[in-house]
Amino acid sequence: MKEAIRIIGIDPGLRNTGWGVIDSLGNSLRFVASGTIKSDNKLDLASRLNQLYAGLETVLHEFQPFEAAVENTFVNKDATATLKLGQARGIAMLAPARAGLRVGEYAPNAVKKAVIGVGHGDKKQILMMVKMLIPKATFDSDHAADALAIAICHAHHRTSPEWRMAAELGTVQ
Repeated sequence: MKEAIRIIGIDPGLRNTGWGVIDSLGNSLRFVASGTIKSDNKLDLASRLNQLYAGLETVLHEFQPFEAAVENTFVNKDATATLKLGQARGIAMLAPARAGLRVGEYAPNAVKKAVIGVGHGDKKQILMMVKMLIPKATFDSDHAADALAIAICHAHHRTSPEWRMAAELGTVQ
């Protein structure tokens, strides 16, 4: 019998970075844990990024995932906010990479399609489907629920021939 693969999904944000850990075995998903890492908006940017990194490092150490998945950054009208989100996303990718994990990247629409069946949907639909797919899941914020959705998306994609080939070549995305 195959062993379950532990996956961490990360929803990057400078104020709130959501994380969710699941175990995946075939089509079966099991909730492990989730939460939100918050940075202190009174601190300078470098200190806030350090808080996110330290928080993710703690989560990675505690739950020992085998693979990670991070949501891609979307570009909005506010260039400064987009840049800060990109920096938080860099931390969200760096922490698992430094822990030796392969990191998959997924567009927001791909996550929604994997979880709710279509590429567009609202937070309520994502929350509802995460609860349906992993009934024992609990989350302290929408960010943590989104992180679980990212982990679910990765669980569905990680067995694809494209993912396996990219993983073997070291070009996982």
